[in-house]
Amino acid sequence: MIQIGDITLDTSDPLVVVGLVGAALILLIVILLILALRAAGRSARAAEPLAQQIGYLGQHVQGLAQGQEGLRASLQMVSDTSTNGQAQLAQTVEQRLASVQQQMQDRLADNAMRTQRGLTEMQERMRESLHGSSKQTTTSLTQLQERLAAIDKAQDNITKLSGDVLSLQDILSNKQTRGAFGEIQLRDIVGKALPSDSYALQHTLSNGKRADCLIHLPNPPGPIVIDSKFPLEAYEALRAADSDHALKQAVAQMKVAVKKHISDISEKYIIEGETADGALMFLPSEAVYAELHANFPDLVRAGFDARVWIVSPTTCMATLNTMRAILKDARMREQAGAIRKELALLVGDVDRLSTRVGNLDRHFGQASKDIEEIKISADKAGKRAHRLDNFDFEEIEEPVANVVPLKGSES
Repeated sequence: MIQIGDITLDTSDPLVVVGLVGAALILLIVILLILALRAAGRSARAAEPLAQQIGYLGQHVQGLAQGQEGLRASLQMVSDTSTNGQAQLAQTVEQRLASVQQQMQDRLADNAMRTQRGLTEMQERMRESLHGSSKQTTTSLTQLQERLAAIDKAQDNITKLSGDVLSLQDILSNKQTRGAFGEIQLRDIVGKALPSDSYALQHTLSNGKRADCLIHLPNPPGPIVIDSKFPLEAYEALRAADSDHALKQAVAQMKVAVKKHISDISEKYIIEGETADGALMFLPSEAVYAELHANFPDLVRAGFDARVWIVSPTTCMATLNTMRAILKDARMREQAGAIRKELALLVGDVDRLSTRVGNLDRHFGQASKDIEEIKISADKAGKRAHRLDNFDFEEIEEPVANVVPLKGSES
């Protein structure tokens, strides 16, 4: 329902609805007309500058037509220039291509020549390298042959050494040969350390015992004996022990063997009034000597108590050098009287030599003085001889008075 003043409209009535729609359309058309009139007014007001703009636009269009004509002429000129440029460019390109082609041909020819030279040089180097390699190979083969020969020689030496070792084992396995081995080693050491008249080998003492070596030291201490002993079986058993029981047995065997050697040397080679109050037991093995001092100090002390000193090849050489100094000192004391006598004679000889040197010095002084006087006389005689030699006899026209003529000059 719609109430307009006193009029009431029913919206459900079709006629009312149609009427309302028609009224709305009329109202809309009126509004549109009003708007159109207003727009027409505005368009009329805006048409004047638009006409002016259209006039300006016509002038610009005429200018554009003139510019287009100028552009067409410029394009024609550019086209002609481009055509000429293309012709010149084509000619220039052909010339440059020809030049480049010639340069490429020259470079290819040069590269071919360089390649040929390089190949030739490479072939020469390869030939020289192959020759050098062949020479080096020959040299290497020669050296290899020499080394193989040296190896063969060393192998022979090793084989010989193995035989010598086996021979040494055979020698050491026998007590008599082992004793001879120790005696030979002792003899070599003593012979190098002492003068030949200061010791005696296999010397027999007053008790009938024969010592391996007796050193003639002065009193005290007197002559001292060196005897060679080699407890090899006990040492080998000690080294080969692989159990505690075997080790104990080897230790006991070593102690028994060394104590027996110490006792034998003390009883046989220490004789009061004949030898020194001690002796040396020579062990020809540094290993046995080191074993005793490392693991058997009681045996070393037992030797000290029995006045038997155990020495090895090294310590024996040191002991013998000390003995050599003692022998030298003793001989110097023995010769002290003769030395003093010789010194007195030497002093007399020196005094006489001094006197004779003084006499010789006086003689030289007198001779020097005589030589100086002779030189003075010789200088005077030389000066007179020079004056006579410079004298000109041809300038004399007549004989000088008081000059006695020579015989035969009157004729």
